[in-house]
Amino acid sequence: MMMIDIILIFLGLLILILGVLIGVAFLILLERKVLGYIQIRKGPNKVGMLGILQPFSDAIKLFTKELIYPSFSNYMSYYFSPVVSFTLSLIIWMMIPYYFNLISFNLGILFFLCCTSLGVYTIMIAGWSSNSNYALLGGLRSVAQTISYEVSLALILMSSILMIMDFNMLMFSYYQNLIWFFFLMFPLSMCWFSSSLAETNRTPFDFAEGESELVSGFNIEYSSGSFALIFLSEYSSILFMSLLFILLYMGGYSLDFFFYLKLSLISFLFIWVRGTLPRYRYDKLMYLAWKIYLPLSLNFLMFYMGLKIFLI
Repeated sequence: MMMIDIILIFLGLLILILGVLIGVAFLILLERKVLGYIQIRKGPNKVGMLGILQPFSDAIKLFTKELIYPSFSNYMSYYFSPVVSFTLSLIIWMMIPYYFNLISFNLGILFFLCCTSLGVYTIMIAGWSSNSNYALLGGLRSVAQTISYEVSLALILMSSILMIMDFNMLMFSYYQNLIWFFFLMFPLSMCWFSSSLAETNRTPFDFAEGESELVSGFNIEYSSGSFALIFLSEYSSILFMSLLFILLYMGGYSLDFFFYLKLSLISFLFIWVRGTLPRYRYDKLMYLAWKIYLPLSLNFLMFYMGLKIFLI
């Protein structure tokens, strides 16, 4: 590989990271605006025109604040877990099937499952190393929830993989040329959406942050830059899960206006759900994962296996 190719790949990665960060900033602004209008108020509207610069001013404020850490915390793991969490949420964006410059993964879906599994450890270590009862309980809840929903996510993914018989994300757009998988697998796509809500710790599954009993969950002891990194990694995951939903069920990857419209719509759904649905009870959440989604996804897997054999 020539030096110019390596430089171009690094340049592409840099542009990707910048794009994701700016996308996350405006997703946060969109969320605050939409939640404001749902609750019949304005939302951010002072900083810049219509509050457009609000997320950037929040970021500057958070990163310039002093980093406070508890005296009895395990400092190194406490300090580095948000950094690792943020890095993982950015690394996962490499599996998107770009048409230019970047890596095209033949095993993109396996890479996704590996990265999401690693994300659990950062939450667990963040909760444990803070040395606070609230943080530890929040971390444990979050880990149990994430692991439970990863099982159903993997099984739902297997049904889609059976349809195309490939781990490469580019293949999804070829196979969805005539009809979206959204129509072929409607119940599964709905299960995927609600599982991705649980996977990203969003309402109505945000038990890591149950204010009534855990104050703020695993991130309660974090402030300034560390808190900002946890926040950014969560919203980056939301944006990524929206993108993955489009890749798997809504026509695959295409660089046109319609693609970005779909991405905005799915991201908006995450916010809409937060504005309208109340929080579940924790045991109900676990019941939903193990007693409903798991049997459902297994049954659909059997069905699509039979369908594939029948078609062959």
